[in-house]
Amino acid sequence: MNPTYRGRLAPSPTGHLHLGHARTFWAAQERARAGGGILVLRNEDLDSTRFKMEFVDAMLEDLRWFGFEWSEGPDCGGPWGPYQQSERYSFYRAALEKLRAGHFIYPCTCSRRDIQAAVTAPHVENDAEPLYPGTCRDRQFSETQAPARFAWRFRVPEGEVISFTDGHCGEQAFVAGKDFGDFIVWRGDDVPAYQLACVADDAAMRITEVVRGADLLVSTARQILLYRALGWTPPQFYHCALMADDRGVRLAKRHDALSLRTLRERGETPEALRQNWA
Repeated sequence: MNPTYRGRLAPSPTGHLHLGHARTFWAAQERARAGGGILVLRNEDLDSTRFKMEFVDAMLEDLRWFGFEWSEGPDCGGPWGPYQQSERYSFYRAALEKLRAGHFIYPCTCSRRDIQAAVTAPHVENDAEPLYPGTCRDRQFSETQAPARFAWRFRVPEGEVISFTDGHCGEQAFVAGKDFGDFIVWRGDDVPAYQLACVADDAAMRITEVVRGADLLVSTARQILLYRALGWTPPQFYHCALMADDRGVRLAKRHDALSLRTLRERGETPEALRQNWA
């Protein structure tokens, strides 16, 4: 085993895992095995408005049924735990404070509806986050004027090209302020956003390569900026092609017919499902 390679599976318990998750996760496991390294399982259960405990148990059961094996995780522990994001708030708050002290972030009172109403420029294909129009970028709040509810938003270096070499997709380049704008790192309901939590966890857990779907390519550009601001070295990245249904629609957790749970109940076997990928 090569302890220098550390990969990870990072499912979110907001629904049953589907075949697209399995294919991406299998690529992560295969790369960890090929590298003689360690695979980490992290339960990304930060969004209490969407996740359910029943999905946590189902997630672990479905992963084991499909043939996944991990060396560290919420069920078996490890040296870089805890492995449930809901138990890692101290890591996220420390990272947030470092960003705040470095003046990389600013308070934002804009709602999603406000942003949608102001947005005119299209955003990158597959990226769900609209380009922030900069409404709060230069606003100043005194101690007495500070709003009761606000988010923390990362100030991107407008016009800078953020480039990286992806292990599957090759050379990638995104222009800050054009392909993506200032992004949320801490939500208004006092919950760390995906970008910050992901970076803080991958850094703390010593992840050396992140394997995930191609819909997160532009998120990698955002996360590289966070790594730089926090003074951490980013991992390597490998973004897999997304799986679609027979109509060409990208798989999502609403595709219950292709969930691992439903496929197992229909009598499918993991071996046959994996063979179909080839």
